[in-house]
Amino acid sequence: MTQEIRLTSLAHGGGCGCKLSPGVLAEILATLPAAAPVSRLMVGAETSDDAAVWRLNDEQALVATTDFFMPVVDDPYTFGRIAAANALSDIYAMGGSPIFALAICGMPVSVLPVATIRAVLEGGASICAEAGIPVAGGHSIDSQEPIYGLVALGLVHPDRLLRNRTGRPGDVLILTKALGVGIYSAALKQGRLNDACYEAMIASTTQLNTFGRDLGLNPFVHAMTDVTGFGLAGHALEMARGAGLTAQISADPPLLPGVGELVRAGVRTGASGRNWASYRADITAPDSLEPWRIDLLCDPQTSGGLLIAADPAGADALIASARACGLSQTAVVGRLLPGPAHLIVQA
Repeated sequence: MTQEIRLTSLAHGGGCGCKLSPGVLAEILATLPAAAPVSRLMVGAETSDDAAVWRLNDEQALVATTDFFMPVVDDPYTFGRIAAANALSDIYAMGGSPIFALAICGMPVSVLPVATIRAVLEGGASICAEAGIPVAGGHSIDSQEPIYGLVALGLVHPDRLLRNRTGRPGDVLILTKALGVGIYSAALKQGRLNDACYEAMIASTTQLNTFGRDLGLNPFVHAMTDVTGFGLAGHALEMARGAGLTAQISADPPLLPGVGELVRAGVRTGASGRNWASYRADITAPDSLEPWRIDLLCDPQTSGGLLIAADPAGADALIASARACGLSQTAVVGRLLPGPAHLIVQA
């Protein structure tokens, strides 16, 4: 792209974690009248799950999701790759396999050269190619700020569907990617992100969550979601609310390289503060917990890892399998316990 144009400078709202508070969209959608019979609707907006699911027949259910955002990096090709990986993650988080995608593209056509817009689309298409699916169409508009993402469609066997609400008491919570993408993004905008951390950010955000695709076949896996805009704390709380259980997570989760130093130096996103304000009433944390640890647990992730609720008996094998698939920092970060829908942060 031309040096005169910075994509992130056009993205006034920021590209990481700009979502409604957990449950807000679901509450709005739940009040809208149903437009058609929903007997085949297996998953809707009731528990803020990752995608909608519609039963096609006894062997297949359609998984449908959409996600898009403004740039988190200046390189247009890389931005496209990150946005596409982020959108496809919701299919994998339901235990599904993507089948094709549609592009969502809003660009300030009077500002950005056609070559830059093409590079964004090419980046997204390259990730879809890695997933083995085509970008079969889409829609574009002239917008004031650059926006890109996908509508992603997939298939799953109805009996192998994984939801965020089906965790069981005693399950361990396993996270497949380290945290810190939001911190990286904030540091990048402040000119405080070194080359090594930038490369780590790109590697994490463009790594597909294909590991989730076959977990519906694993008898030890009971529930799954992916960690994105609401941070680890927010998505663990969603799992707790859906299952009617108490979730407990560690205040010391795996971090991407250099993230601890950045957050202790005061780098944070505005979204982490908004996340904390939106769900802090349902969280118990030690009074002695350093504020920067709260920032990390609420840090919004773009194309974050899978959060898996699994029987402890199968946890070691599951972690080993994830690491063998390239998810090297996969680790247990918490557990589900009997009790009210609540989240406990354990120092």
